[in-house]
Amino acid sequence: MITVQNTTKKFGSYKALDSITLNIDRGCIYGLVGTNGSGKSTLLRLISGVYRPDGGEVMLYDQKIFENPLIKQKIFFVSDDLYFHPQATLDSMAAFYKAAYPRWDEQRYNRLCELFPIGTNKKLTTFSKGMRRQAALILALSTAPDYLLLDEAFDGLDPVIRHAVRKIISDMISEYNMSVIISSHNLRELEDFCDRVGLLHKGVLKLECDIDDIQLGFCKVQAAFRPMPEKLEVEGVRVLTTEVRGSVVTFVCAAGEEQSIAAIEKLSPVFCESVGLTLEEVFIYEMEAVGYDYSKIIF
Repeated sequence: MITVQNTTKKFGSYKALDSITLNIDRGCIYGLVGTNGSGKSTLLRLISGVYRPDGGEVMLYDQKIFENPLIKQKIFFVSDDLYFHPQATLDSMAAFYKAAYPRWDEQRYNRLCELFPIGTNKKLTTFSKGMRRQAALILALSTAPDYLLLDEAFDGLDPVIRHAVRKIISDMISEYNMSVIISSHNLRELEDFCDRVGLLHKGVLKLECDIDDIQLGFCKVQAAFRPMPEKLEVEGVRVLTTEVRGSVVTFVCAAGEEQSIAAIEKLSPVFCESVGLTLEEVFIYEMEAVGYDYSKIIF
């Protein structure tokens, strides 16, 4: 298990992460989302041992990760800003990682090179963005890590390659009980892929729960009124937003469907029905609730 306990990270006077606490179990696909500059990449670098925490602890299997080569062998981090050795080829990078990761799977590497025929002897500097991303993923998956950290890892991949990578990752989770932590702005992609999600904003973990709990814990309700009440105050549930269009009012509630409808029906609407919410909508409404302009978030 990865344990992040009351962890803080500063860059000078700027606090990138503020008292973050979370646990990530084996076999879990954890989605990390949030506003631009919220601390997602910083958190991944702490978990991978690139950064030293300024406060709190970041541990894997009850051992601190920073400056711990043996524990780092169980983690592979694919950064948003990819780095390869100068003049490196895919084969030369494979030889480097084979020496660093004792669980390197040569058979898997060869198979992945067949599935993604980008060329193993060509210089990686000549590759396109999508091809470089494929190269990084081939290397990452071949190390067979316990924890795979992906920072915008699907960025630049076409839909076919994305689907193939997701299938391979899912298979490896079943085979190795591997865990994946993935940061992304594409919430629709995470919704279909992740078991659990965490929302970061200004270095603070605002929300963390299972995907199923998010869907059950929020509800959009449309209600029609004739006449319109003077006050649209809903008692008993937290209303994130209220939108009025003519005689129809849309409420977004931080509560389940049954509880939300029961509370709104106290206002005596002509009709009242629930409408499904996407993960993207849930996060937009949560960010609005803390005063953030959701139009600044890139999805």
